[in-house]
Amino acid sequence: MKHYEDNFAHDSLPNLDLQPDYVFLDLPQFQRPEMLNCVEQLLDNHINQGRGDTICIRTFEETWTYQDLYNKANQIAHVLVEDLGLKSGNRVLIRSANNPMMVACWFAILKAGGIVVATMPLLRSKELSTIIDCAEISHAFCDTDLAEEIFLVKSAFLKEICFYRNSQLEDLIQTKPISFSNYHSKSDSIALIGFTSGTTGLPKMTSHYHKDILNICEAFPNYSLQPKSNDIFTGSPPLGFTFGLGGLVLFPMYFGASTFLLEKPSPDLLLKAIEEYKITICFTAPTAWRIITTIVNDFDISSLRKCVSAGETLPLKVWEDWYKATGLKIIDGIGATEMLHIFISSNEENMKPGATGKAITGYEAKIIDTNGNESITNQPGRLAVRGITGCKYLNRIDKQTEYVQNGWNITGDIFRQDEDGYFWFVARGDDMIISSGYNIGAIEVESVLLTHDKILECAVVGIPDSERGMLVCAHIVLKEKHNASEEMKAHIQQWFKEVAAPYKYPRVINFVEELPKTETGKIQRYKLK
Repeated sequence: MKHYEDNFAHDSLPNLDLQPDYVFLDLPQFQRPEMLNCVEQLLDNHINQGRGDTICIRTFEETWTYQDLYNKANQIAHVLVEDLGLKSGNRVLIRSANNPMMVACWFAILKAGGIVVATMPLLRSKELSTIIDCAEISHAFCDTDLAEEIFLVKSAFLKEICFYRNSQLEDLIQTKPISFSNYHSKSDSIALIGFTSGTTGLPKMTSHYHKDILNICEAFPNYSLQPKSNDIFTGSPPLGFTFGLGGLVLFPMYFGASTFLLEKPSPDLLLKAIEEYKITICFTAPTAWRIITTIVNDFDISSLRKCVSAGETLPLKVWEDWYKATGLKIIDGIGATEMLHIFISSNEENMKPGATGKAITGYEAKIIDTNGNESITNQPGRLAVRGITGCKYLNRIDKQTEYVQNGWNITGDIFRQDEDGYFWFVARGDDMIISSGYNIGAIEVESVLLTHDKILECAVVGIPDSERGMLVCAHIVLKEKHNASEEMKAHIQQWFKEVAAPYKYPRVINFVEELPKTETGKIQRYKLK
């Protein structure tokens, strides 16, 4: 039996012998039936069990109950099938900031048998086009506030764009029933595709099953948060990040709790939401924790009981300053798009300030050397992890065999493990730049810069920064070297923001006469660092 009518995604999976070993799936909490649509446990069961009137999503302007979300998701699913011609297995892009309609679209796609590809609102048309072409995306939902860039997309695959926010989608759902028969997907049917950093050129598509989505809800939340149905979650990460998807949608809804969504999560608005709506659990990046620490005394955050940090390593000083200001211990964690969510973390009874933590329930981790042998205690090496989820790149056997070795997922991070089993972050093992929680590939920034008609060569590295963790630093050789000036730097930075996602732009530019290279012409980035 095939999973879908459109089997592009499943046909693109790596063979089982190239996938990681999956362990702990025999534990009771991770066992799933053969036929499974994750929407039923995350959303539909709340209605079936009489909890439809329970608040599900809040914003500063709106309040949605579980019934509201259920009704909207069902109506949108009807639109997908009846008006937009969705076939099961089609990939559907969502372009939106964090808001209730984005969540309704997310659930509707899975109800209708589609595969979700949620994207970040800052992406530009070139990056969107690359994603659409790689995943052969046929349909898209787009918030009208973000329509401009998607109008510029040129792709033979994209057939239907449906806009919402006082637009087409709201008109279409008016006549649709509020019930829908969910597509009978399998537990190992692909539910979502997440793109790793590197969306210029050929990006990496990570895929995750319906059972993966439910299983991560049994892992990190139970290990670190102990959620209750009266918890209220909030945070700053976009739902296009799996960190944000888990923390702001999957985890609260799995436990029948509620979420508070912010479209533009500035530090003061985050604290305002915590104060006014009595938020209990907050997810954000170390950069944001540092900033809100400086203004937290202006707000009443007494309702807050759990603070989660991920996206980049949490500096000890940020942890200490927050604890001193609030008495709350930030829970650090490391995850990966390839693994779907956090796999090493801590809880309040199992925490060493400055350490990332231990492998959570459902995962195991170790440190290995360049030969794949396990490293000795406190010796830095490559982080290897395996568990209930794992890397399944679509159409990238070359990258699959890099990421998965001997059954383990090799994350590209350098860690050490101490005598008590805690993992401590040392460095990134590649040219990934993690700035303010965003993963930025050096190569993708270079690819954009090289399209500028004044630039001959460039090399991009990350440099340490106390506020953002790292900054994107570009070393540029101009075609006409006499044009090097502060005005040219400003011009290149502004131009970059107009042609690519602004968070990727080089905050530091150095004009150089030449780049250091090997005899074979390879740029020696370590010299620039």
